[in-house]
Amino acid sequence: MSHPTLSSQEVARRGKELYQRSIRAKVETEENIGKIISINVETGDYEIGDDLVETSLRLRSKQTDAALWGERIGFDAVYAVGGTLLRTAQ
Repeated sequence: MSHPTLSSQEVARRGKELYQRSIRAKVETEENIGKIISINVETGDYEIGDDLVETSLRLRSKQTDAALWGERIGFDAVYAVGGTLLRTAQ
């Protein structure tokens, strides 16, 4: 997802940092493992759901030009193409 003032690398850096620093401990619960989280990297707001598009649209309804980062809770990637998702949550 593109954002007019942030590079994709900056969105990724901020998203990962926010997730690790202030969001992960709240959301990495047994009922959320495997769900998708979309994070507004400018505000720290986030949405959790079963689908990346669904969570992104909910965030965009609050701020249409939001810079968003997505992750699969408890795993190393959102999707695996020809590979396997590795669980990172304990």
